[in-house]
Amino acid sequence: MPSIRRSTATAAALVALLAGTVTACGPSDDKAAASGAADQQGLQIPKGMPTGLDDLKKWKDGGWQNWDKWARRASDFANPVIKDHWKADRLAEAKNSPEIGVQATGAGSEFDATDPEPQPVTAEQVARPYHQHMAPVGKIFFDSPKGPMVCSGTIVEDPAHPGKSNLVWTAGHCVHSGKRGGWMRNIVFVPSYNDNGVPMNQVGATPSQQVTPYGRFWADWITTSGEWINMGSEDTGNGGSAYDFAVLHVKPENGSGKSLQETVGAAARVAFDTPSADRIGSLDAFGYPAAPPFDGARMMNCPARPGRLVMQQGTPAMNRIGCTMTGGTSGGGWFVNHGGKLTLVSNTSISSKTHTWLAGPHLGPEAERVFHDISRKFAGQ
Repeated sequence: MPSIRRSTATAAALVALLAGTVTACGPSDDKAAASGAADQQGLQIPKGMPTGLDDLKKWKDGGWQNWDKWARRASDFANPVIKDHWKADRLAEAKNSPEIGVQATGAGSEFDATDPEPQPVTAEQVARPYHQHMAPVGKIFFDSPKGPMVCSGTIVEDPAHPGKSNLVWTAGHCVHSGKRGGWMRNIVFVPSYNDNGVPMNQVGATPSQQVTPYGRFWADWITTSGEWINMGSEDTGNGGSAYDFAVLHVKPENGSGKSLQETVGAAARVAFDTPSADRIGSLDAFGYPAAPPFDGARMMNCPARPGRLVMQQGTPAMNRIGCTMTGGTSGGGWFVNHGGKLTLVSNTSISSKTHTWLAGPHLGPEAERVFHDISRKFAGQ
């Protein structure tokens, strides 16, 4: 990793403006990992990070470098904490979502493993306040070439830190744009976003303790699959969609010593290699749909029975359900009840262009590797 040396004064100024320099990364083919550190003798900055105060100011709006020169390798990821970058009004402005749609008939339908297209299930509003009814679910915000965008995510249990998890499950395309792009910027997680579900045109004027009841949590490390980085498409579903998952390790913007799970008081467990979709029975998909007719203000749910969808020969069959949720739902958890415990078995990855169904990856050995890699990374901390 390149190292850039600065004077003590410049390093201190950068650290102050960042409100703490943090970096993160996820696995690629070589499963590389990298980090940066600041001290009073100088500043080590990973490739892709701003190298001066003017650059850093531009970074705040996602415009430090041309997006056609994205940092895409695991070792190039950087996500400096920028205090108050995501205030309530800017959170409300983030209405776009990295929606991945395919033809309503279901790409891959020529494969024998693909089940008939499901009937649409009308999304239902989740009871409010969200922190009492679905506390592990929240929204993910980030800057992209198209401006501020949104996805959904779920707090999940960390086997290395029982009861004190800082892990958030989401879709790979919510943090990395796949084979023709790179890492998103300024990635934060807001649990129980807009807790009382006020209309989006009122969110900007709503007290922050209702919009961000537990605060904002910045990703300081991310893992996603090498298959997504090398195969994934941000425009249409393909074989990479079967590996469209990611896990964030987060830290509170306000510097609180409590973990995310302790702060919120809830987390879902993750189950790998669950029965194939046609044998799961019923499940519930949650998220914050932001594309019309939704506006991203409210958490929604589709209870449905999954079928199978094969996007490309040689890739695992995905889970597919009928559901009318739209973009913004990406990354949202799909849950079953295992022994009275909320259990995540997939996440929203792609949808039909007509918004009649959603599909999510089967969480097999690749997903389990991504999950345990990030858990082990922070096991001793």
